[in-house]
Amino acid sequence: MATDLGELLVPYMPTIRVPRTGDRVFKSECAFSYDSPESEGGLYVCMNSFLGFGREHVERHYHKTGQSVYMHLKRHVKEKATGAAGGAIPRRRNGKVFLDLELNRDFNGVDYEYEDEAKLVIFPDHFEIPLPNIEELPALVTIACDAVLNASSPYKKQEADSWEEEIQVSRHARSLRQQDNGVRIPPSGWKCAKCEMRENLWLNLTDGSVLCGKWFFDGSGGNGHALEHYKETNFPLAVKLDTITPDGADIYSFDEEEAVLDPHISEHLLHFGIDMLQMQRTENGHHTDNHVQPRVSDWEVIQESSLKLKPVYGSGYTGIKNLGNSCYLSTTMQVLFSIPEFQRAYVGNLQRIFDYSPLDPTQDFSTQMAKLGHGLLSGQYSKPPMKSELIEQVMKEEYKQLQRGISPKMFKALVSKGHPEFSSNRQQDAHEFFLHLINLVERNSSGSENPSDVFRFLVEERVQCCQTQKVRYTQRVDYLMQLPVPLEAASNREELIAYESKRKEAEENMRPPPEPVRARIPFTACLQAFTEPENVPDFWSSALQAKSAGVKTSRFASFPEYMIVQIKKFTFGVDWVPKKLDVSVDVPDFLDLNRLRATGLQAGEAELPDITPPIVISEDTRDSTTNNSLESPEIDESSVMQLAEMGFPLEACRKAVYYTGNMGAEMAFNWIIAHMEEPDFAEPLAIPTYLEPDLPGPSFPTSSVLDNQPPEESISILTSMGFPRHHTIQALKATVSVLLHLLHVQPNSNSDVFYFPRWLIYNDHKICLSERPPKDLGYMYFYRRLSSC
Repeated sequence: MATDLGELLVPYMPTIRVPRTGDRVFKSECAFSYDSPESEGGLYVCMNSFLGFGREHVERHYHKTGQSVYMHLKRHVKEKATGAAGGAIPRRRNGKVFLDLELNRDFNGVDYEYEDEAKLVIFPDHFEIPLPNIEELPALVTIACDAVLNASSPYKKQEADSWEEEIQVSRHARSLRQQDNGVRIPPSGWKCAKCEMRENLWLNLTDGSVLCGKWFFDGSGGNGHALEHYKETNFPLAVKLDTITPDGADIYSFDEEEAVLDPHISEHLLHFGIDMLQMQRTENGHHTDNHVQPRVSDWEVIQESSLKLKPVYGSGYTGIKNLGNSCYLSTTMQVLFSIPEFQRAYVGNLQRIFDYSPLDPTQDFSTQMAKLGHGLLSGQYSKPPMKSELIEQVMKEEYKQLQRGISPKMFKALVSKGHPEFSSNRQQDAHEFFLHLINLVERNSSGSENPSDVFRFLVEERVQCCQTQKVRYTQRVDYLMQLPVPLEAASNREELIAYESKRKEAEENMRPPPEPVRARIPFTACLQAFTEPENVPDFWSSALQAKSAGVKTSRFASFPEYMIVQIKKFTFGVDWVPKKLDVSVDVPDFLDLNRLRATGLQAGEAELPDITPPIVISEDTRDSTTNNSLESPEIDESSVMQLAEMGFPLEACRKAVYYTGNMGAEMAFNWIIAHMEEPDFAEPLAIPTYLEPDLPGPSFPTSSVLDNQPPEESISILTSMGFPRHHTIQALKATVSVLLHLLHVQPNSNSDVFYFPRWLIYNDHKICLSERPPKDLGYMYFYRRLSSC
């Protein structure tokens, strides 16, 4: 028999590999579904790529790759007989098989045992070879099978690989001398002291200077002023401002040229007014004060734990297992796949996406989105307990109403790859993850339907010079409506004042604090706060050709099919500690936004001249006789990053933002489209060495030029983003109104009323009908536009 098996495997020996260091072995989850060894058909692991496939998908892989040898893994789970020994944790019968294989079911409180079975299967004849079979198999095959069976989870390997080499304590940490210069770092509003950069900022721990980091290969980063400062001062240590938590922070030693640890970081930060030990991360990924006492009952209200809720099963009612602080991902994906456009784009095109998936579908965004959508919508993983199971549970008084649900580890690993926050196991903000995912959807929708268009809308921003009263109208794209929370508008203000008085009295007399009182904020007050004018920092008036006071108001130039409303329940205290607002907002079921519709330039309004801001020269530069170079121009780096993410050259993006006067990414985008054929399009921004106050900026091409066919390269760039070719050509000819033309996708521009869909409670993999939805305690609200008003 040994000779027979050896001869049988000879033709396939070149395709059988032994997993090497770095190879990921997917033996617990199918690449196209949520089938596992516990599924009825088990799981097939390719002995060449080590990808896992359910029974429904293994044939596709065989026909696509010609790979014939797979390891079939099957786990049989059953409840122990009455009186059997053992505890509540399932027990292996065959401990040598499926080492490190994670359990995919809920075994809480019930005594189970399981038996693992493995065999080699040769396609297309499905010839089976039971394992282990050391005596009869060739040595290479035996080694390969043993390596697969003992391989660690690919997700554990990813977590291990995500850790950098061990970070050492800096030799400067203990002896660091900090200057008593009175510097105090505010809780927000940071910017580089040399270039106005507002991202990738580092606090020098010697003198408190806030300076930007260096540019990275992907266009992110800064202008390297933190490093320049070290070269000038030899102050060695700096901490990245947005990484500070009670557990530590990202610290870099310029002298040692590596990331380091500082055992005294809390003392060094406190020197500049930052009390890191008083910060803790909340469930939304932000920080809050440790002294705030959250209500225990809040969680019970959200869970509706006092009610006996009716579970639901089937299509659209599939739960997502908690992967460890992953509720931000679960809630976002449940909502997205309740939207028809996302269902159609991924689940509706399931077979086409799977058929044209790359050889490694675990790394393909569309494949994993289709897999997740099918898992949530098919009902295959959301089946009610069998009648016999229900009777037994009732008799044991432990009715759990559980379904199998899905565990999207492969999806999370893909969408969080390379992201410092989402790739961790820490809790994150659902709003930030939503924007991150929308960016991935758009990036991977080239040449096909972009379902995220249902969230996209145009915001009209009106900026007015307070001195001349002249105005400028611009438009920008957005995906959600962020509403501020005006605490001063609380309807129970007297009750709050009384509570605060009692709290202070209890604190002074060393008594327990009174029961907290939650501020009740009318939703209309949040809307009113959204419409209020806001001051524009560093506003440069083209009418005065000087800095002046300016105010900005925002209105809707278009409305999306689905409006996301985020209640901004966080603020910063003077002690640098972000705080969560304990508020209740009476969010309505129906939302009429007609009064927020944009109007454009009104009769009697005078427009600000279209003049580029002058070049800024610092006083030090004017007075210096040794350095005649100009200070770096003021450039909105956030707009630069938005353009760079579209694929445009970084230097071209900087020029576009500069020459359009920092008026936003949309205006800069128009400049790019108009100038991308110029030979110096991607050359660095050249600043003249003299100052002309009246120097106008480069003008946009005239209509006579744009009447011709736009450059094919420009057309290709926009069509690659998913826009139709004929719309792209028309928009390029219109230039300044390009975004407005491209994004007018509403069937009825007068439809600006939205409503909430019916209520369900999704609590991990438990789905129930909600009886008392705590709408006033929400964070993000999804409204759908009515088809008629």
